[in-house]
Amino acid sequence: MSTTTYAVSGMSCAHCKAALTKVIGELDGVTDVGVDLASGQVTVTSAAEPDDALIAEVVDDAGYELTGRAA
Repeated sequence: MSTTTYAVSGMSCAHCKAALTKVIGELDGVTDVGVDLASGQVTVTSAAEPDDALIAEVVDDAGYELTGRAA
């Protein structure tokens, strides 16, 4: 299992949280998605190391911006 936290801008409401949970959760190998609106972070748990470019693509397609891995 791998857990990675990303910084995502543009999230502000429950709809944002639901949308990102859905699109990231549909990716192969992803077992859990946690969205923290207050910190602007999305935590992804997956079977293997996540593909940052793929996650950035689905986040961008959903209307948000993945700005990188959170420190």
